[in-house]
Amino acid sequence: MKKLFVSVVALLAVVSLSAQDLAAVYNEAAAAYGAKDFATAAAKFEKVIDEGMDNEEAASMVATAKSTLPKCYFMLGGGAMRTKNYDAALTNFTKSAELAELYGDMTQMAKANGWVAKIYQVQGGDAFNSKDYATAAGIFEKGYKADPDNTGMALNLAMSYCEMGEYEKGMEVYEAIAAKKHPKYADDVAKAKEMMALYTNNKVATMQGAGDYDGIIAMADAQLEKNPESALFQNVRLQAYANKKDYAKVIELGEAAAAAQTDEADKSLMYYLLGAAYNAKEMKPQAIAAFKQVTAGAAAENAKTALAELSK
Repeated sequence: MKKLFVSVVALLAVVSLSAQDLAAVYNEAAAAYGAKDFATAAAKFEKVIDEGMDNEEAASMVATAKSTLPKCYFMLGGGAMRTKNYDAALTNFTKSAELAELYGDMTQMAKANGWVAKIYQVQGGDAFNSKDYATAAGIFEKGYKADPDNTGMALNLAMSYCEMGEYEKGMEVYEAIAAKKHPKYADDVAKAKEMMALYTNNKVATMQGAGDYDGIIAMADAQLEKNPESALFQNVRLQAYANKKDYAKVIELGEAAAAAQTDEADKSLMYYLLGAAYNAKEMKPQAIAAFKQVTAGAAAENAKTALAELSK
């Protein structure tokens, strides 16, 4: 056993490269990178990393190899994109992102993941346009995981979920888009809010038709637990309580629901419901005060009529 152990050690010593040999491989890798032969550069930089990991004399070369290797795969991904070889591009961009994360280059990781997401966006586009939402969602999910800031694809993912009947999952993605603050996302934020309202109103209309006001309230509560400041679900919940004629809850929640609204017509509707609840409870001064806050939208005329009656 002792002789075998010595033989193995001797073998390892033979295959392990010296710092001088590593320098030669490193120079070949650098030359290949400079010549834009990124496949060769990647293979040689990987050898430098593997063989030089425990060699203190090679530390500088290994560090440079680690920073350059993810860029090699990134460039390979770009080359594949130019020829529309999306499978090869996806493989290389994914490898770039994984290596960049492994070696602590978060900027490079984000760049590579951005392209991973774009490829999934392209690949899911045909299914989405054909209204095969289940297939589209399965593809878009991968892209969204790689780059949640690709809001164009995120909108398609959220719509796919909603069209499949997975309302809660769709709302989660729409809420994430709507929460973005940078001006570059402004159009997609507006679109997310528009689509949230559309799908929510459709769902609420179906539940209202069935008289399921408790279901509407439960749905709104679930969304408000995630985002207590949601104007949409504050609005939905208050209307459901008003339709239930639960005037105590309307009075309890009305001011907060009104304060959450950014649209004057929606704010006025909240105050109108609050005024009607106070009126039903024969709390005349409070009802008048609430109706006076109704200044816009379809509720404005009804509020004027209610104020006229209360003033008699």
